[in-house]
Amino acid sequence: MVNGLIFAAGLGTRLKPLTDSIPKALLPLAGKTLLQWQVEKLRDAGITDIVVNVHHFPDQIIDAVRANNGWGCNIHISDERDALLDTGGGLRKAKDFFGDAPILACNVDILSNIDIHELLAAHNPDSLGTLVVSDRPTQRYLLFDRDHILCGWTNIATGEVRPASVQPDNSHLVKLAFSGMQVLSPAVFDHMDRVVAQKGDKFSLIDLYLSICEQNHRSQSATNLSPITPNQTILRAFVPDNYRMMDVGKIDQLEQAERFAQSLFEKK
Repeated sequence: MVNGLIFAAGLGTRLKPLTDSIPKALLPLAGKTLLQWQVEKLRDAGITDIVVNVHHFPDQIIDAVRANNGWGCNIHISDERDALLDTGGGLRKAKDFFGDAPILACNVDILSNIDIHELLAAHNPDSLGTLVVSDRPTQRYLLFDRDHILCGWTNIATGEVRPASVQPDNSHLVKLAFSGMQVLSPAVFDHMDRVVAQKGDKFSLIDLYLSICEQNHRSQSATNLSPITPNQTILRAFVPDNYRMMDVGKIDQLEQAERFAQSLFEKK
């Protein structure tokens, strides 16, 4: 069994003025809302227990879920109307919905052709998580070693690298772009206290992942063993074959996004 989490709480500021009256999750695209696209993709992969977090126009999302009977899924609402918590904080707030099952978490505004069955098959239940990444141009990359284990993050435009322990030479690491989708073990919640102590209740999943990387680096340095990292703290890359994705984030991209969504529908 796998639970789903769809991050749908964002303000959608890049999609103004459309999001002045509706939440980004209810933006129509090729005959469906962004939320419906995501719910049905998870449902078709056998994931029918899904949490949706809400903040911006939350009641509109709740009403849409009820009006459509959850599109055939058992949908729970994680209500963040009092405070927007980002992806890491949003996952933490929704903790009680998940129990002991793995969690497939994704952003409502990223469409892709990923085969979720292949992703779930690639996930090692003894590891902390599996992150969907691809080799595509961007400014911000996750850094993986030759075994596809996450070691850090970099912004190539500014030269910033995190955590500091991967500096100054990271030429041996592979740069891959994050897709906003991941499968996580429930053990990930055990690693959140350090991030909350630093950042408070609002933090991103990237903040969480880099905190875990930092702890792994410290453990290796303390024992002078490399690379001995417990499977329970490993975050691995999953690079899908023939991967196509689109972030529906800007209003001037909606026509292109419409065509992309239609192409996904036609190939089902």
